[in-house]
Amino acid sequence: MEKLRSGYLFPEISMRREAHQKKYPDAKVISLGIGDTTEPIPSIITSAMSEYALGLSTPEGYQGYGPEQGQKSLRKAIAEKVYPNMGIRDTEVFISDGAQCDIARLQMLFGRDVTIAVQDPTFPGYVDSGVIMGQTGGADESSGGRYSRIEYMRCAPENAFFPDLATVPRTDVIFFCSPNNPTGHAASREQLRQLVDFARGNGSIVVFDSAYASYVSADGDKPRSIYEVPGAREVAIEISSFSKFAGFTGVRLGWAVVPDELLYADGTRVARDFDRVVCTSFNGASSVAQVGGLACLATEEGREAVRRVVGKYKENTRVLVDTFRALGKEVYGGDDSPYVWVRFPGQRSWEVFAEILEKTHVITVPGSGFGPGGEGFIRVSAFNSRERVVEACARLTSFLA
Repeated sequence: MEKLRSGYLFPEISMRREAHQKKYPDAKVISLGIGDTTEPIPSIITSAMSEYALGLSTPEGYQGYGPEQGQKSLRKAIAEKVYPNMGIRDTEVFISDGAQCDIARLQMLFGRDVTIAVQDPTFPGYVDSGVIMGQTGGADESSGGRYSRIEYMRCAPENAFFPDLATVPRTDVIFFCSPNNPTGHAASREQLRQLVDFARGNGSIVVFDSAYASYVSADGDKPRSIYEVPGAREVAIEISSFSKFAGFTGVRLGWAVVPDELLYADGTRVARDFDRVVCTSFNGASSVAQVGGLACLATEEGREAVRRVVGKYKENTRVLVDTFRALGKEVYGGDDSPYVWVRFPGQRSWEVFAEILEKTHVITVPGSGFGPGGEGFIRVSAFNSRERVVEACARLTSFLA
């Protein structure tokens, strides 16, 4: 615990926001920081949850513990609707209380003696949960924001935000997020083929985080799932979430896919051990949340409702991208992601964050909080109402112009 570089990024930002609000009690702070959804959950989903919750008050409708792996109906819906024609079986889908919780459970499965690789910059949960597990080597082996048993794969504009795998040492596990949080980059089919081949050649397991897959344009060459790539079932676990496309950040629901073909070197199934971890450390996702998840996927009406929510956030990203580009800023992301990644050359990320907050009362996220490769950038989130995004852009324009 003492080796964690600092407090977790997002609570640190919350504390700075509280201090700012005390300093300026009348300021109307606009948050374009933490990736917390703001659009209401579609009523077709909440109606299903409400009806089920009321049924729990009757002898006929009451249910207690469910399967630790999740309700079969939801597992089947995810296999069929999220992974059509990819060969995913419902028995390979494990329902959870969110992708971040699955990251921690996977780290428990892998243990402290593995080596891991992460994109740089990357979502801090991969690194911090690994450090908590002890994936840092011996004493005093952390320096410069890096840990000795964690390989940082640089993802920058200069390499199109995809690591040069020829220079990446072998690790046991590779955490890879696409569309990436924070850069917003969605990997192409060819890039993911390279990643799968790299993992196959090294005997590595890829943990593919597809929490933002619903923001990827369906008609492009950027897969929403790693299982669109041949051979991925033999090397990859995929984790995902209802948080960012259905507004379940507070409801809490996600899933992990662990294919039967994914084997350890001795030929045993990884899914068998993950099932054991789940059954030991988790009593299953909320039954109310699972009913809501099924309502998102089971009917065309539900699927269209969540598509509309995603569409609103994608429109917000266009406003943000246009604003920063009009200001002459170097801007990335925003096309297949709710995040905009903005470069401020020669400036420190936390200093840019602090200056923007002080002058505009707008919350962003300093890029360095996502790893050394994020220094000099800020992440701006599209998760807010259109009115507040437009107001934030007007304040930023007045300050940065």
